[in-house]
Amino acid sequence: MVEKKGIIPKGIMKPFANYSHGMRIDGATSHLLISGQLGISRDGVIPEAVEEQAGYCFANIEAILHGGGMDKHDVVKITTFVTKRKYLQPYMKIRDEWIRNLAIPPTSTLYIVSGFARPEFKIEIEVLAMK
Repeated sequence: MVEKKGIIPKGIMKPFANYSHGMRIDGATSHLLISGQLGISRDGVIPEAVEEQAGYCFANIEAILHGGGMDKHDVVKITTFVTKRKYLQPYMKIRDEWIRNLAIPPTSTLYIVSGFARPEFKIEIEVLAMK
């Protein structure tokens, strides 16, 4: 039997619409699918710098991972979307710091997109974790 549990941690900004930040699926193994996280603080602050936005994305991801009973060592896939090519290196610097102590780095895909629902967002990151 497969069980599903929505994850919406209290320590981060609530979802903008009717969705869960994360969905934990338990069966033979446990999977945690994390919705795309934007660079926004719990209080709604959206910094200008892509590095700061990426930092908020990863902080939100960590909160969701913990809410789902996992941590970054369980991450197997990172998918990232940025709005400009010039954001690739700053993002990768923050990502590499975040995964620095992992024995096996997760898989990673990086897309350049035309934009997000709000123009001040420069980056969105989604994650898949397994245990």
